[in-house]
Amino acid sequence: MNAVKFYFEQVLQRPKFFMEIPRPKKRNVLPKVLSQNDIREMFEVTKNPKHKLLLQLCYGMGLRVSELVNLKISDIDSQRMQVLVNQGKGKKDRYVVLPESILVQMRDYFKEFKPKEYFFEGQKGDQYAARSAQKVFKEAMRKAGINKKIGIHSLRHSYATHLIEQGTDIRFVQELLGHNNIKTTMSYTHLTDSRKRKIKSPLDTL
Repeated sequence: MNAVKFYFEQVLQRPKFFMEIPRPKKRNVLPKVLSQNDIREMFEVTKNPKHKLLLQLCYGMGLRVSELVNLKISDIDSQRMQVLVNQGKGKKDRYVVLPESILVQMRDYFKEFKPKEYFFEGQKGDQYAARSAQKVFKEAMRKAGINKKIGIHSLRHSYATHLIEQGTDIRFVQELLGHNNIKTTMSYTHLTDSRKRKIKSPLDTL
């Protein structure tokens, strides 16, 4: 669109040609999230310790699936309770908070599976596949009886939404998620405004 506009305005010298042509608008789609009860149920029905930990860390640190499977043992600092997300979206590094409640499971997992480089490894010792992580999520959804058309990325959306619901400053949430623009993070506030949810429908007052 910009290239054609440039051609008409700069090359053909017809600056008013595009004034009557409306610009295409991008769809404003709100993030899809799960309730904390749904997430708790998914964890409970996932009996495989590796799969369960995978889901817990994805939600507990708000990771993209690519960041989850790229997670290396050397990125985890249990002394400072933080994890380095190496080269996330936009080729940026960032730190996220390591959940204290997961430390025992992480140590048990490490003793049992003995990963070498990546924290989650495939069957051949290589990097765990993003597609496999998606399958783990879908299976947990099925077992928990959750019928929603969402993928594993919804755990990241849920993490952000639940942080804001807890009263976490939006700027901290932006940093933890690795968003360049605060507007991207602000989309979660549409889901968490408690005052809006207290509004009664006129139907209820009839």
